[in-house]
Amino acid sequence: METTRLDQKDGETVTLRWAQGPRSVPMARRRLSGTLKDWGLERLVESASLVLSELLTNAVRHGRVPGREIETRFVHLPGLLRIEVHDASEKRPMMAAPSGCPGGGWGLPLVDVLAAKWGVSDRRGPGKVVWAEIVIDSS
Repeated sequence: METTRLDQKDGETVTLRWAQGPRSVPMARRRLSGTLKDWGLERLVESASLVLSELLTNAVRHGRVPGREIETRFVHLPGLLRIEVHDASEKRPMMAAPSGCPGGGWGLPLVDVLAAKWGVSDRRGPGKVVWAEIVIDSS
């Protein structure tokens, strides 16, 4: 399911829902890439895709709730791209020191480097929203 709407802060939002499986991650990256191109923000595709991949992978791995989907929102505001991942799990992500094994713990430290800020917020209903904001460089 997809909806596009005008945000109250005079921006644009694309909302998508995904199954709780690993195939959702590359599909979401493709949709983000297309959305950023539509918004004239091609230069953000690489960094934004990495941020989305890490947040969505965490939701798929650690935020599973039977019968619930994961929702992503891409929000284009003046000077800012906000990426949100909503899931129904109450378990909050925590920054940990990366382990020496491949794929071990590098997600949130990577988001921390790529995003101007990120965090976890409550949402209506069960679960949480994990979000990251990337500054749109005017150059």
